[in-house]
Amino acid sequence: MRDQQLFLFGGGPPFTPMLCEQFVSCLNQSGPVALLYVPRPGSNWDDYAPIYTDALTANGATDFFHFPLSARPTPEQLKQLAGSAGIIISGGETERYQQFIVGTPIGALIHERFQHGVPVAGFSAGALLTPNECRIPAIDQRDNQALILKGLGLLADAVISVHYDTWQEETNLSEAFMKTASAFGYGLPERSGIYLKNDRLMQQEGPEAVLLKQKKVEMT
Repeated sequence: MRDQQLFLFGGGPPFTPMLCEQFVSCLNQSGPVALLYVPRPGSNWDDYAPIYTDALTANGATDFFHFPLSARPTPEQLKQLAGSAGIIISGGETERYQQFIVGTPIGALIHERFQHGVPVAGFSAGALLTPNECRIPAIDQRDNQALILKGLGLLADAVISVHYDTWQEETNLSEAFMKTASAFGYGLPERSGIYLKNDRLMQQEGPEAVLLKQKKVEMT
């Protein structure tokens, strides 16, 4: 099994400069970078996508596959995802991303690629999906009710909050950290990103992320 490479961002694109370079360096095989997104009424993905792709192209990435998420992905879309060299999960309405990805063929392929060393990046909603639990705060819900849903399980034994500064997520992160008895909690402010290799924090960029860590009890 190859090293597992995970990039998590507290807000929307673009990549922070150093983490963009690191992500591209992890594209150690042929195939496109898959950009997964939920289409938004009234917005044009073709106009938005360059916010991701321009920075990646500047660092040497050349091949991209744009994957609009739905409940019925086509065989060709799944084939493209299965051959991807990198995966980016965009931001938006977190509950819809969870619905289309977790427990579906799309999620299974993301997990398989991740286990085989393909780097995965999550922005905002995409980052919230990566732990074992996808914890969606009330501010991210139309009905203003927090949700706890099944996550992708790419990041073991950790909880995550995004938009940590603008959504004032300190209390939510602390409560999730304690209730789940997770080993780590990551609070990601806007414009910040972290890079984890095999669940180990390797690099941060942007406004400093908040790191919660369980204290080890020393045996006497």
